[in-house]
Amino acid sequence: MNVEQSMCAASGPEARWEQIDWSQCELKVRRLQERIVKATQEGRHGKVKALQWLLTHSFYGRALAVKRVTHNQGKNTPGVDRAIWSTPASRYKAIDTLRRRSYQPQPLRRVYIPKANGKLRPLGIPTMKDRAMQALYLLALLPVAETTADPNSYGFRPKRSTADAIEQCFRALSQKYSARWVLEGDNPFDPHWRGYFESRKRFRKANRHR
Repeated sequence: MNVEQSMCAASGPEARWEQIDWSQCELKVRRLQERIVKATQEGRHGKVKALQWLLTHSFYGRALAVKRVTHNQGKNTPGVDRAIWSTPASRYKAIDTLRRRSYQPQPLRRVYIPKANGKLRPLGIPTMKDRAMQALYLLALLPVAETTADPNSYGFRPKRSTADAIEQCFRALSQKYSARWVLEGDNPFDPHWRGYFESRKRFRKANRHR
């Protein structure tokens, strides 16, 4: 008997949501993610796709995706359909809507947030279902991304922080024969970079006509 069948005895969707064993859901999803990591390391791409399909179609993965979007700061912010999953019953019913077949994402709801300088920053807000679908497929894609990512990248990585980046910089730059200079090239459109390349271009043109 699987999780969905075992909940049929409950009186309704609200009770079924309350009866979900979240530790069991997290355990099942984590085990699938570990298998995805192992298959990725072994180069078994077909196995990776099969495990990802299994995770995204499992009750455990879909339930965790719904829980993620209904227990964060944006849980009361609707999209263009103005729907929010605020009750246990609506959350349990939402689990069954997370299906890839015939899925079509909705347009973003555009809002404008005032900035400190008086200007407005545009922000696109997806619907609850779109957010849940993103959370669901993140569970399947994250093991591959983390396995194949650069070991020294720290931005927007789970369980990594600025302190980890500082530690790696110290290790790389504190040795006797470490580099003396660091070239920061994060944004090629930065005005300082543009000024540097424009000055180099003018210098080459001036020397060409001598």
